[in-house]
Amino acid sequence: MSKPFHHRFIDNLLFKTKLVYQNTAAKLAWHQADRPHTEQITAELLDEAKLDIPYLVLVISSCAIATFGLLSNSAGVIIGAMIIAPLMLPIRALGFGALVGDSLLFRQSAISLAIGVSIGIVLSCTLGWIAGISSFGSEILARTQPTLLDLGIAVAAGGIGGYAKVESKVSGTVAGTAIAVALMPPVCVIGLGLSQANWAFSWGASLLFLTNLLGISLACMLAFLGSGYAPFTQARKALVTALALTSIIAIPLGFGFSQLVNQARLETSLRQALLTQTETFRRLGLIRFRTNWLANPPEVNLNVYAQDPVTPRQVELLEEFVQKQMGRPFTLIFEVSYVKEVRNNSLDDENTRNNPMGNN
Repeated sequence: MSKPFHHRFIDNLLFKTKLVYQNTAAKLAWHQADRPHTEQITAELLDEAKLDIPYLVLVISSCAIATFGLLSNSAGVIIGAMIIAPLMLPIRALGFGALVGDSLLFRQSAISLAIGVSIGIVLSCTLGWIAGISSFGSEILARTQPTLLDLGIAVAAGGIGGYAKVESKVSGTVAGTAIAVALMPPVCVIGLGLSQANWAFSWGASLLFLTNLLGISLACMLAFLGSGYAPFTQARKALVTALALTSIIAIPLGFGFSQLVNQARLETSLRQALLTQTETFRRLGLIRFRTNWLANPPEVNLNVYAQDPVTPRQVELLEEFVQKQMGRPFTLIFEVSYVKEVRNNSLDDENTRNNPMGNN
């Protein structure tokens, strides 16, 4: 007597699932790196994570270049510091050491990383204190408000950085990876914030650095795992720990991403109002604006140019429009720069000579 159809269907499904599992396991086993190759990679990473004079020279020079670039608000100079990227080497070694359970590699890379970060913070704080610049530019501000986008960049850059270590064909991408993830500039912003007792800046930059650290470490571990340098059973604990820490730091990053989205929506609403509400805001242009999301309700300072004074009634109408668009109230504060039209007087004199009686 044959089995019922649903029994045969389940047996067939289980059989096919078993075949898929066996084939996948065979492929993973085939991709396992041999012991000599693993030992070679470990030795290379140990050498890269060594706390020696060349590493310290790279840290100091990278930090000095990044700090001066941040103080001068020069993106080109900051990119130069990113290319040096001394902190990328111990972070990559840290991920590999955690993955394969190599305590010596893990400890050595952690010490090198901690000392490198400490030197960067102290040096940038000292340079910031000597410079005495109290107002920071956009390059510094950009590194104090990390979001989930920064975590995505760190994971993508860390993945290619780890893979570049085991695959010579993509080793040339290391410089681009270093520029993308930018490890030293956030460290320098921490020190610059401390030099001016700006704790909010230091906290934001610290969050960005931790985001890069965890994102790169996790991605490097996945790259090394996919390249066969550790079986999943051995690497599971380290992967779960890294994933848990990354998930924890993703919580404040999620708030930052939400604020970024709200900021973009707010800017769209303000520009839409100033462009379309011509009867209310005649000849009024938005130069820039900034939002204090910590105020209740949030305060928006708008820097605008106008030929006529902005009235309280106009501010009230714009507040109503923004509240309708955003679904929450905002306090708008206008900073008005008045524009005066200046014409060529010779044109008026010529018109007077050509038409002395006027238009009567």
